[in-house]
Amino acid sequence: MHDTYSQIVLPFASSPELFEQYTNASGGLRTGMLMEHLDSLAGSIAYKHMLGPSVETLGRVQERGFYIVTASVERLDMLASLYPVRDTRLSGQVIYTGKSSMEVAVKMEALGPDGGEETLMLGRFSMVCRNARTHKAHPVIPLIIRTPAEEALYKIGESSKDRRKYAALQALSRVPPSSAEAAELHTTYLKCGQEDDSLVQSERVWMGDTLLEKTMLMFPQERNVHQKVFGGYLMRLTYELGFANACFFMRSHVTFHSLDGISFTQPVPIRSILRLRSQILHTSPPGELPATVHVRVVASVVNVQTGHEETTNDFRFTWARDDGKSTPRIIVPKTYQEAMLWLEGKRALEMGAQIRGRRIRALEGEQPSCTM
Repeated sequence: MHDTYSQIVLPFASSPELFEQYTNASGGLRTGMLMEHLDSLAGSIAYKHMLGPSVETLGRVQERGFYIVTASVERLDMLASLYPVRDTRLSGQVIYTGKSSMEVAVKMEALGPDGGEETLMLGRFSMVCRNARTHKAHPVIPLIIRTPAEEALYKIGESSKDRRKYAALQALSRVPPSSAEAAELHTTYLKCGQEDDSLVQSERVWMGDTLLEKTMLMFPQERNVHQKVFGGYLMRLTYELGFANACFFMRSHVTFHSLDGISFTQPVPIRSILRLRSQILHTSPPGELPATVHVRVVASVVNVQTGHEETTNDFRFTWARDDGKSTPRIIVPKTYQEAMLWLEGKRALEMGAQIRGRRIRALEGEQPSCTM
């Protein structure tokens, strides 16, 4: 397992020229660009596992006989602020292998001038290996586990795969909401869902009114080794659109909490027209702190001749208002489809709070976590 470990150090504090390239509108670091690097690092680590640590270049995919793509991102959780700006280390390693899949754990750390380290972000990428000619599943080299710490990481990766399977079975696209979820949805409808209720019009926001979209052409400069649009680039685009939507809704600057999931269903071809649609799905209850908002961004490729759109990616993000205030505005669905998205957002906010709490407690307890 340790042979797959890789890291990149970005010297923001010691290189003003590099920091300038990553500066956001608030004078901090562009989180979307760092996510793009994490995706690239996860892909490099997956190839390192398949090719061996001594191989420095990929070469031609057809000659290798296989290629690796990102299937999904289970989570990326921000555990500490990017301020003040410090040198930053991105690292990761393969922690689990299946028949044709790999789990890559990644970490982002701030490096202090005194040699101290602070974990900023943790996450996991699910990578799949495909045959370069048939595009069917290609076997992955099994991991060799040698230490108790590696065994613990392997079990984390294994449980992640099992958790994704369970979540898929419990998805609202397959099973109805629980009785408690249905009751809360009905209560929200009775309280805020009446069209002519003037008492809540200043606080209620219809989900359909939160749509924010962007359409753009995909250029060859953003291609990956498979001659498709690089997944990390899409991650950055969707992050920035979702961030803008969260700011509009909160009427405040927001702080990134988590990437709650990404599904990569189809590759995005070079020279295609990409449409990104962002929508607010759920918010924390009025008065609750921190005030959080869950945002969905869907990427679709548009066929110019027919006008047909095909969904390629589905991204879910959570941001929090960073001024310490709550927000009285709440999202209210109108249709049954919106109601299911509303419940998905509610589940994501609850799950994210639990996971961040566990990870922060583990870091405060100084438990060995390697790249987790």
